[in-house]
Amino acid sequence: MAFVSRVLRRASPFLFQKRLESTMASLTKDEMLILLRPPYTNWSNIIREAEKVVGYPTSFMNLRCLLSDEFANLALYLRKLVGSKHLVMKTAKNVLYGDSKNLQPWGLIILLLAKAVKTPSQSSKAIYEKQRQLAELTEMMRTGHHIHTGIVNVPFAKRSKSTESAIFGNKIAILLGDYLLVTANSMLAGLQNADVLYIVSTALRDLSESEFFGERDEQNMPLPGKPKVIKNDEISFEIKGIETDDVLGNSRKEWTARTVYNGVSLLGRSCQASMLLGRQNRETQNFAYHFGCHVGLAWQAAAELQKINESKGQFSLTSAPVLYALEGNPDLYNIIEQAKNDINDVDYEDLKFNILKTDAVDKTKILYEEHAKKAMEYINNIGQNESVDMIKKLINTF
Repeated sequence: MAFVSRVLRRASPFLFQKRLESTMASLTKDEMLILLRPPYTNWSNIIREAEKVVGYPTSFMNLRCLLSDEFANLALYLRKLVGSKHLVMKTAKNVLYGDSKNLQPWGLIILLLAKAVKTPSQSSKAIYEKQRQLAELTEMMRTGHHIHTGIVNVPFAKRSKSTESAIFGNKIAILLGDYLLVTANSMLAGLQNADVLYIVSTALRDLSESEFFGERDEQNMPLPGKPKVIKNDEISFEIKGIETDDVLGNSRKEWTARTVYNGVSLLGRSCQASMLLGRQNRETQNFAYHFGCHVGLAWQAAAELQKINESKGQFSLTSAPVLYALEGNPDLYNIIEQAKNDINDVDYEDLKFNILKTDAVDKTKILYEEHAKKAMEYINNIGQNESVDMIKKLINTF
């Protein structure tokens, strides 16, 4: 299409202009907005710009770990799964070739936050080195957790030669995830800071509890709670010991709790730990924690919007657009309930068609904007400099 446009432009500029005007006139408002939307490559440019500020290529944070002899041996076994439909392969592709829809630069945010505050001049280099290690181990923990979620449930009674690939893939997923998590925990211990260890450990606890939050299908994929009317939809980030009955079924509460449990807590606590390592006061540490949580929630809402706007493919049944749609039209829960044993049996095209008939997408956009705004407010309390400006760019570009 681009080649034809270039040829047409060279052959007759006047004809090209007329054809372009005719095409634009026939587009709807929504089609024009999509056409004028910045390309995903803009996200990559902002990442590179931010990496120059921190002076570290965070895009390759796991590279040192991935190039180790231990991981290389595991990668050889991973190659045996190429061509299979095992979930660990999908996860591996997302980690290696992810784009703006699934890559959220947590490590970069932590390092930008570290650069945004002043540290004692005597030991600034040593402090920043520890903050860089914190950013690395945070990315490793996140990646290890994602790989572990790629384990496929193969009941013993159903095992046969046809399931050998799945069972082998499970072993690789466990080994890969464990290797990253063990390496990250070793780095965490190497920081030799009991308070940082405690803070990050609370986030790991949340990651573990996320696997037991709400109902799941036979592959341990999350299912949304049955929609119900709850007057109060506010929830604190201090989610320890929350009652699931008070959360499940309420779109905003359920989405927030699931998202915080499933990783956002790790980002928030790592931001808090970064300020602790930087010898900042308790108030700044608290600002950093809430900033990290709001950034994570904003990015998650944006990622789910992009996913639901794709023409084909599955999407999370616990994403904000789905939960808001269930709130607006509780009858949609019947589509999900009929496939509770395996979410692959859900008619995603039909579900998406019905979601787009509600105001779920608009509410998700508002959700993103609210958390992005709150993240801005918290980062403004921390400082005003080049690093903060770059953080704001990352929040607004996703």
